[in-house]
Amino acid sequence: MIHSLRFRLVVSFTLVILVVIGSVFFFINRATQDEIRRFVEYVAQMRAERMEIGLSGYYLQRGDWEGIQPFVEQWGNLYGQRIIVTDANGIVVADSEGDVLGESYAPDSPGRPLSPPWQTGTIGTLYITPESSSDVGLISLQILLKEIGRFFIWGGLIGVAIALVMTFLLSRRILAPVKALTSAARQLGRGDFSQRVQVKDKGEVGEMANTFNFMASDLEQAEQLQRNMVADIAHELRTPLSNLRGYLEAVRDGVIKPDADTIRSLDEEAALLSRLVDDLQELSLAEAGELKLVCQAENIGELIKQMVGGLQAQATTKGLLVSVDLPDRLPAVNIDSRRISQVLRNLLENALAHTAEGDAITVTAAQQGNWVEVSVVDTGEGIPAEGLPNIFERFYRVDKSRARATGGSGLGLTIAKRLVEAHGGTIQAHSEQGKGSRFSFTVPIK
Repeated sequence: MIHSLRFRLVVSFTLVILVVIGSVFFFINRATQDEIRRFVEYVAQMRAERMEIGLSGYYLQRGDWEGIQPFVEQWGNLYGQRIIVTDANGIVVADSEGDVLGESYAPDSPGRPLSPPWQTGTIGTLYITPESSSDVGLISLQILLKEIGRFFIWGGLIGVAIALVMTFLLSRRILAPVKALTSAARQLGRGDFSQRVQVKDKGEVGEMANTFNFMASDLEQAEQLQRNMVADIAHELRTPLSNLRGYLEAVRDGVIKPDADTIRSLDEEAALLSRLVDDLQELSLAEAGELKLVCQAENIGELIKQMVGGLQAQATTKGLLVSVDLPDRLPAVNIDSRRISQVLRNLLENALAHTAEGDAITVTAAQQGNWVEVSVVDTGEGIPAEGLPNIFERFYRVDKSRARATGGSGLGLTIAKRLVEAHGGTIQAHSEQGKGSRFSFTVPIK
């Protein structure tokens, strides 16, 4: 209960209301004290003036201060203050408390000289003890509590009631999507990646729900890709393993002689298995960010010519024309030449696999700002529009028959994408079915 959002909202609203009421009460009390202090000072001034007039009139009638003590005691009792009157020589002639009569009086604070207009000089001095500031504060607090204290109490109670109502309404509105998210997240943790949350809120909660939906979609896609990957790996390994087992059983049973042709076939199947395992290992390193690159300044033009020259014999055998179209000068690029050669080889082998006799393959390169863009363009069969977004997915092949002659292992383009991204570049595919394809990637200039 203490950790629930509803309880925290109640406490928060209540604290805010109490702080607001307390702040208002504090400032009103300060303002009331100031007003009362000014009023007290005004009243004290008026009292002092009346006492000055009374004392001067008494002295005028009597000619001295004899008999003034009862009047001063009466004033002290009436006003609740100590009043002392001294003559012109500073001797106390009246004291409302009667403690210092006949003594010389010289306090730290100055008194009010009694100087009637008919006489030159002073006939004495009037001393009035001021009221303490604590009395003013107490009077102010009493007035507040008596006059407006009940309004603060009722206001506080009404505020707390409003806080409870607002908490109930807001908590229902806030907690409903949160509970939906919690339930969906719990189901997601149990492996149900189809969970989605329908929240119409456009604020932070709605944004959190959208983020959850994106995460669930990504996890569902990753789960599907993982299942497909396991099925694809099993499929890719099954064929060469079955061939190897078949050859070996035939040799064991004496159906096939272990001659050079048989050994060559076994070696081809073993090499295919080895290449598939190597591709998977390299792909796992690239996706884990553990692929080591040895980058240095390289001539990308020379690298392209070398790769094309190495595949010319294969292209000629198939009746294809492979050409290079490069500008006169290209800046040096900062790459791992072995890895970029692998990218070029994968793209060229992919182009060779999907072009027929009489088609052409062209490799171009051009500077694009701080990058060099390399493109492999062919006039082959092209890629269907529905297959283009998935062309760089692992084990994806446009040829659904999964024939190794046309599809390979389905990892070449995926590895090429990871290697280019490891250099900080990008790779793209543009194609139109029946008109050919264009694969382009960028590498950074040194």
